[in-house]
Amino acid sequence: MKPVSTPARIGLGIGFFVLFVAGWSLATFGGFVSPLFLASPARMVREGWSLLTEYNFSYDIGITIWRVFGGFVLAAIIAVPLGIAMGAWKAVEAFFEPFVSFARYLPASAFIPLLILWAGIGETQKLLVIFIGAVFQIILMVAVTVGQTRRDLVEAAYTLGASDGGIVRRVLIPASAPQIAEILRLVLGWAWTYVIVAELIGSSSGIGHMIVDSQALLNTGQIIFGIIVIGVIGLVSDFLFKETNRRLFPWSLA
Repeated sequence: MKPVSTPARIGLGIGFFVLFVAGWSLATFGGFVSPLFLASPARMVREGWSLLTEYNFSYDIGITIWRVFGGFVLAAIIAVPLGIAMGAWKAVEAFFEPFVSFARYLPASAFIPLLILWAGIGETQKLLVIFIGAVFQIILMVAVTVGQTRRDLVEAAYTLGASDGGIVRRVLIPASAPQIAEILRLVLGWAWTYVIVAELIGSSSGIGHMIVDSQALLNTGQIIFGIIVIGVIGLVSDFLFKETNRRLFPWSLA
């Protein structure tokens, strides 16, 4: 297939959003959908502006971002080293892999009642929901990535006299680093799902809390605005992650 140039890729991406908004406008302004169930783009913008200027929604956005990155960073700090160890040493993998494989299927939302019981409804509970939702996924994905490092690289390093620790530091980690960074980028997107679920229950701030309040008032404009804000933040963070990965691991582009 012929590759798509960067300007063309950007234009196609913007084109989809234009068509999406056009369809949305047709459905709402054309009277095909009741405003009670779906606000028009114009009403959504008005409601969003009201949230930002009258209800201090910028604070809710900030606290949600803090929760996402706080829980995600805690998960990454624990998961990445453990995943590397599991991928590098079979004994470590044999010890941890059964539990990690079991735990990664447990929905983070199912822990919310227990976490409220253990940690209350404060910030710790929200961070733990994100942590639980992300940590086991990262561990297993990193372990698989490290374990799939090219064997010829490992064997060449052993031939040159490298120790087991040297293999991990000089072969496994550099070879897997771009893929590990990509794993973190993907799981960061999942973390946004976990934080909204955490904020739907027992929260007095955050985007999820605003969405729940708006649902009680049947204000679909505010609900849609909150969802769009999450998407925009996710899109920006995804772009920044990609750009950072490209600069940190230029050899992965070869």
